[in-house]
Amino acid sequence: MILFPAIDLKDGQCVRLKLGDMEQATVFNDDPAAQAKSFEDQGFEYLHVVDLNGAFAGESVNGAAVEAILKTVSFPVQLGGGIRTLAHIESWLDRGLARVILGTVAVRNPELVKEAAKKWPGQVAVGTDAKQGMVAVEGWAETSELSVIELAKRFEGAGVAAIIYTDIDRDGVLAGINWDSTLELARSTSIPVIASGGLASMDDIERMTRPEYQVLEGAISGRALYDGRIDSREALARLRAA
Repeated sequence: MILFPAIDLKDGQCVRLKLGDMEQATVFNDDPAAQAKSFEDQGFEYLHVVDLNGAFAGESVNGAAVEAILKTVSFPVQLGGGIRTLAHIESWLDRGLARVILGTVAVRNPELVKEAAKKWPGQVAVGTDAKQGMVAVEGWAETSELSVIELAKRFEGAGVAAIIYTDIDRDGVLAGINWDSTLELARSTSIPVIASGGLASMDDIERMTRPEYQVLEGAISGRALYDGRIDSREALARLRAA
């Protein structure tokens, strides 16, 4: 079980949004590379990064901040937000990114995702962000008519490395992950699922150690790590002992 610390980038800074609203952003660090290094020093083994501006713009906007992170840390980094072409994917992987996360393009152009997963095995993940079970796109600004499970089934057997499932209604408000929906998704697909959106406390960490949750690859934590609701070293120790 991997615990992924999250760095969400807005205007070159580390922020956390509330319910996916760009107007409700709290700045936690104005030096993303330093924040990434801090997470690495705490013992995390994988970093989750989102280019929030890029998700809305449809292209990388915080590229300089991401490159600074890649030059500063040695642990693997996955990135989502505005990556929508094969050229974008190749460019980021060539710069040292371990894994790209494709969200909007997974809805708009699933064949591109399948082609990418075949071309770069193990390095392409799908970001599934949902409002009331339906997939949202364009930086969460639009909701599609596609359910989370329907989207996952599109990529069954395509070589996608993981599905990152975010319940937007839980994101950034410390309400706890939507475990029921997350586990339902994980049991419906052979693709590894990573939980995101709302990881709130050490109780959530304890829950992740239970046998029925081992179907998940891991979970992403943002605000709860930044404000100390989750003790990183204790959380990592518990998960490794499970």
